[in-house]
Amino acid sequence: MAGESPALDDRFLDRLEEAKRALYKVASSWCRDPHDRADLLQEMVVQLWRSFERYDERMPFPTWAYRIALNVAISFRRRETRRQRDLVPLEQFGLDVADADLALADASSDVRRLLDRVAALDELSRALVLLHLEGHRHAEIGEALGISEGNVATRLGRIKERLRRSMDP
Repeated sequence: MAGESPALDDRFLDRLEEAKRALYKVASSWCRDPHDRADLLQEMVVQLWRSFERYDERMPFPTWAYRIALNVAISFRRRETRRQRDLVPLEQFGLDVADADLALADASSDVRRLLDRVAALDELSRALVLLHLEGHRHAEIGEALGISEGNVATRLGRIKERLRRSMDP
């Protein structure tokens, strides 16, 4: 919604308030898991926002929103079904999420603080740090991420400094 006029934002938010119950009904009927339901609701709102300029005022907004929400839910379910079909149980590879949690539990508080800060980085910065920590050379990191070796070095230097400052008491 950034960059749009405040009047459009307000109009959309007012209309969204009218359609809340319809969105909740669709999301609840298509997703039992609260996290999936939240993801679906978010996708519905994004699609409603993208389509809002084409909304015909002659139609009740909740009805229009319901139709869009239903289409989003159908697409969401198809995507989730494909994703679930392609999943392979971690146990088949000797991996267990509980083991990862235990490994972190053994880590010092400084290591956990650092991991929290790395997790808060933007996607590219997080990927740079993780590849660096795995011992990859700058050229390899650049190739994997589609950036130059010099860019890798510059970004890593800045990220390290930012992390260093955020770790200071």
